[in-house]
Amino acid sequence: SDLRTGTRSESALALAQRLLAEAGGLRGLADRSVEQLCERRGIGPAKALQLHAALELGRRMARAERDAQPIIRSPKDVASLLMEDLRYFRQEHFVVLFLNTKNKVVGRETISVGTLNSAVVHPREVFRAAVSRSAASIVCAHNHPSGDPTPSPEDIALTHRLAECGRLIGIDVLDHVIIGERSFVSMKERGEL
Repeated sequence: SDLRTGTRSESALALAQRLLAEAGGLRGLADRSVEQLCERRGIGPAKALQLHAALELGRRMARAERDAQPIIRSPKDVASLLMEDLRYFRQEHFVVLFLNTKNKVVGRETISVGTLNSAVVHPREVFRAAVSRSAASIVCAHNHPSGDPTPSPEDIALTHRLAECGRLIGIDVLDHVIIGERSFVSMKERGEL
């Protein structure tokens, strides 16, 4: 017999409700071993394994979803998310992270790939992408192929222009992070935003 059929004396739904009640909810149920599940009335080894596998699958899906939508709380979060991708490029890549109202990353896009020392970026491209993804806010980032993340005057001017455009259309620019070899600079922390 499998989990969907229940037992002669108890429907599958009633069995599921009883298991959840005995375990104190899904979290408690997920913490039970196959052996512990087998101790319950109406649950044999086959049902216990099936239930255990389903709960593990749910746990993995939740973890994958959480990993796929990291939360940005600081410039360090931005750097950890992007540094390995950006630090080895020989050209500047300008990347935008699109965030929802809870600062979860709901998308990411490379807006521009430039030359050795500059990426030409137009605010309209940045915000067109942000609007199409219904972003509540954005974080911009780009790499410096030289390895030195010190902002250029152009980087500072672009940050100010992006912040101004964001204010006009109601999409906050939370930060502009410049990625170097093993270090980064946050325009927000420098007081440019």
